Amino acid sequence: MKNKFVNFDKKINRHSTDCVKYDGLVEYFGTNEAKPLWVADMDFATPKHVCSGMRNKLKQQIFGYEIPSSESFNAVISWQKRHDLELQKENILFCSGVVPSLKVAIEAFTEHGDEVIIFPPVYFPFFSVIKDNGRTVIESQLELQNDKYVMNLSDLESKISLKTKLLLLCSPHNPIGRIWSKDELETLNDLCVKHNILVISDEIHSDLAFKNFVSFASINENCLILNAPSKTFNVAGLNTSYAFSKNNEILTKFKIYAKRDHIVSLNSLSNVLIQSCYNNESEIWLNQLLTYLEENINYTNAFFTKYLPKIKIIETNATYLLWLDFQDTGLKHKEIKDKLLNEAKLALNDGITFGSNGKYFFRLNIALPKSELKKALANIQQAFSIK
Repeated sequence: MKNKFVNFDKKINRHSTDCVKYDGLVEYFGTNEAKPLWVADMDFATPKHVCSGMRNKLKQQIFGYEIPSSESFNAVISWQKRHDLELQKENILFCSGVVPSLKVAIEAFTEHGDEVIIFPPVYFPFFSVIKDNGRTVIESQLELQNDKYVMNLSDLESKISLKTKLLLLCSPHNPIGRIWSKDELETLNDLCVKHNILVISDEIHSDLAFKNFVSFASINENCLILNAPSKTFNVAGLNTSYAFSKNNEILTKFKIYAKRDHIVSLNSLSNVLIQSCYNNESEIWLNQLLTYLEENINYTNAFFTKYLPKIKIIETNATYLLWLDFQDTGLKHKEIKDKLLNEAKLALNDGITFGSNGKYFFRLNIALPKSELKKALANIQQAFSIK
């Protein structure tokens, strides 16, 4: 596929394919008439060479239990060099998903009643994996300064107690689309080392970065990183992820609990998926994807600035998810939600699901053909323009 142009403008009909994003609209929004711009998957085709690899696998005709192949380990090792990480096979554990891995990490590194830190607004399973396991959520809310979120580490340190054992980091951060800088991560690390707090970093969006991404593992090797090809290559439904740590004690303990919870089994497509996604051909595809996504983001920014200046887009440098701030519209949260769904006919993620400081915010997925994005933005303009 050398230098071959990828057609991200192609519209793919996803209705009646049993996908959550489209066919789950009635269950989650009470309607099937809205354009779904919510679930964090893309309306772009998975790369042709990845599909080709899976088709070749189907020719095998038998789909029994699989073990991770040495080629899969090598693919992860090679791919993570993009983020200046040097891994060995013994640093990696394949799993069936990042969220199940978050749950296992909670079980492995904390006891019932212990405290776990998160930074709202944040991906909503961060709340549930803590609460559902009988642990206590410690919220250190991100602060919005000049349309950019920052950590308030003074606030964080004031909330730390002897029961605070773990910090769940979302990097890049979902839903705000921020890459944490090296300085920010180093300061956070200093605080965690001071209080003997282990960092679990969800880096599933790390490939979707428009500037240099810094892995927490490059700051402190005594952490656990969770990642997957799912967001990058639009293969979330294949439930293939991996964890890694250069600290053998940390990875071994995580592995014990991961085996206990039965999340280390690969599906029959996992090996070929990892190998097909993490290679040179994928680098070419990914570069074109990032260019297209950035164009969509720039178009959306320009659109709101020109037509709807009271709706602000929080500064982003990663992911295809935009965090929209409706505070200056003067509308109540429910009014905003109703306008988006019933007037604009769009299904966006409700900001409140990401934490209490998500009130007046909604998450917009811009990973779709430009023609469809333009229609969606026009609908927002019509719904929110002064009449």
